[in-house]
Amino acid sequence: MERLDKVPGTPYEIIQDKKLFSYGVDAILLSYFAKPKGIVMDLGTGTGIIPLRLADHPRIKKIYGVELQRNVAEMAEKSVYLNKLENKIRILNENIKELPGKFPKASIDTIITNPPYMKPGAALVNPEENHAISRHELACTLEDIMRVSSWLLSPLGKLYMVHRPNRLVDVLYAMRTHGIEPKLMTWVYPKPGKPANLFLIEGVKGGRMDFKYGDPITVYRVDGKYTDQINTIYGGR
Repeated sequence: MERLDKVPGTPYEIIQDKKLFSYGVDAILLSYFAKPKGIVMDLGTGTGIIPLRLADHPRIKKIYGVELQRNVAEMAEKSVYLNKLENKIRILNENIKELPGKFPKASIDTIITNPPYMKPGAALVNPEENHAISRHELACTLEDIMRVSSWLLSPLGKLYMVHRPNRLVDVLYAMRTHGIEPKLMTWVYPKPGKPANLFLIEGVKGGRMDFKYGDPITVYRVDGKYTDQINTIYGGR
């Protein structure tokens, strides 16, 4: 059943379905971490949370949200029209792997992606197809994302990604292999005293070697409430 939710930190609303894969804190953190400009593409946009969060960004000209699953893409498109953002955001029901045949080389300034975290066979696959595709590298792998990003990004264009710590070596290797130099990484901790469960990373197409760490982010306080840092990221909510 579809429901209407507030897009944190914006005047917009988003249509979601509790039976499908809804956005989580990782998408909000990624949209906060990213410093997009020009023509932006969100690979695996889901219900469109990241384009909606970034719609009013002054340096963005156009946002393409790419989503393979037709029912999810249609939901994202409805949210775009609901918020009257069709001149800023375009949802594409496309396979990420086929984008090089649909967009010119070096035509995108910023790529943002919240990809499936799990390799096939690394965990039990959810029998619900939507959840499986969203969580597991079934329709699109990390290698696919880097290969396509390398094709699409303009010289010195930027890639922003959120992923799990156990895939860090895979991410760094795939970025370098495809000419996207890792530049900045931020660890995300679920709460004080717990190990990081996410990282946010920025890469630059054809960038020089100069890797730095950003200030860490902690999601929950010891009492289970959001930290002031997360409340700020969510737009004061």
